[in-house]
Amino acid sequence: MVGMSTHTADVTDPADPTGLADVIVIGGGTGGYATALRAAALGLSVVLVERDRLGGTCLHRGCVPSKAMLHAAELIDGIAEARERWGVKATLDSVDWPALVATRDDIVSRNHQGLRAHLAEAGVRVVRGSARLTGARTVRVEGVQDAPGVRRLTARRGIVLATGSRPRTLPGLVPDGRRVVTSDDALFAPGLPDSVLVLGGGAIGVEYASLHRSLGAEVTLVEAAERLVPLEDADLSRHLTRGLRGRGIDVQAGARLLDAEVLDDGVRARVRTARGETRTLTARRLLVAVGRIPVTEGLDLAAAGLATDARGFVVPADRDRLETAVPGIHVVGDLLPPPSLGLAHASFAEGLVVAETLAGLRPTPVDYTAVPRVTYSSPQTAAVGLTEAEARAGGHEPAVRAMPLTALAKGMVHGRGGMVKVVAEAGDGRVLGVHLVGPQVSELIAEAQLIVGWDAEPADVARHVHPHPTLSEAMGEVFLTLAGRGLHQR
Repeated sequence: MVGMSTHTADVTDPADPTGLADVIVIGGGTGGYATALRAAALGLSVVLVERDRLGGTCLHRGCVPSKAMLHAAELIDGIAEARERWGVKATLDSVDWPALVATRDDIVSRNHQGLRAHLAEAGVRVVRGSARLTGARTVRVEGVQDAPGVRRLTARRGIVLATGSRPRTLPGLVPDGRRVVTSDDALFAPGLPDSVLVLGGGAIGVEYASLHRSLGAEVTLVEAAERLVPLEDADLSRHLTRGLRGRGIDVQAGARLLDAEVLDDGVRARVRTARGETRTLTARRLLVAVGRIPVTEGLDLAAAGLATDARGFVVPADRDRLETAVPGIHVVGDLLPPPSLGLAHASFAEGLVVAETLAGLRPTPVDYTAVPRVTYSSPQTAAVGLTEAEARAGGHEPAVRAMPLTALAKGMVHGRGGMVKVVAEAGDGRVLGVHLVGPQVSELIAEAQLIVGWDAEPADVARHVHPHPTLSEAMGEVFLTLAGRGLHQR
């Protein structure tokens, strides 16, 4: 429900003139539509209110279009690798930007149409408009543009808040969609800039820095924390930084923006580096990727007896059921404070829990420790569970083993570095965390998710044979070593 789109809107379905439903879901992003689909599958009547387009930020401005673009970037990088490393006499003449955008938009459109059809087949009634709470079980929906009018809805069992988030901005830097952009509009800014300054070294900033570098831009990546992806394991961050710098990205960690000026043809910024030096940076485009904030404006939470915390989150009183202090009002997705992760797949899991709770079931709460975290840059990172530092801070005595991907035949084939790192309880205890960096490691993390989620021990994993030659061998080898059966490493 974040922002407004220029695309054709979803239509209103006023199938139930009474406005009664078992469940009212406000917001049609990943958390909202997951809740709606599961609730409908359990036999509940569901109304889903969305003021923009079904699928939310993830489908239309984030996860899906950005990963489509990153796939194109990978193909571009492959041409250079083919020429420089493998003797394939290939060259990149140019990037047909309109064609690239058309393919990206087609992928988004097909996903959107599929979601609309899926909701319709499930019996979910979609209402177009802006929702405002008028009580603990009542909602007023004011139509927008192509869907005018006012509707009043009543929920028999409960209301689910799933209104998402928007990019955080910085004082004095007003996004204009051309010179200063956020992650919501970076993909839709005109043309290909020849230089980009990215503020923020979390997953979003790193992905966009990687993408623009592949597209030929000179990129400077500025992160205020001491290292990139600061919430991840320090070794993962170190390997990621090495990989990005190896691609020519100017990584400035521990640096702070002093000020910025918007020029006619770009931006000029002053940055205080980790060494205390002041650098003046100029770029055609500045991308602000310093986090996201919850969207609750217009919801009138107070009318239902609710309020946000100081950071703008809607805090659940019951973490297991994701239920607020007002019985029957639940919250999913980016409105939730940590330990919720603000990730689409975490929102799916939250939606399942809330829908099953409203249906009278007793679902297993979301275990956020076992939710994978992925950055789709080049190199990619993927992690699940505790970092080494978190394990030590939590009172564990971790046994830690790591293996560089270049120690494997398949890692040598890829030739792009990377590693697998496992953190486990000392003395053959359970696996606490798995941390990966390298090519396509996003496709390896599912195994690690099961290992951490099922409280497996290294010996449990070591008895299973990993295929050769693959990158997954590194996973198997590390667990063999932790189990005292190391083959290629001690």
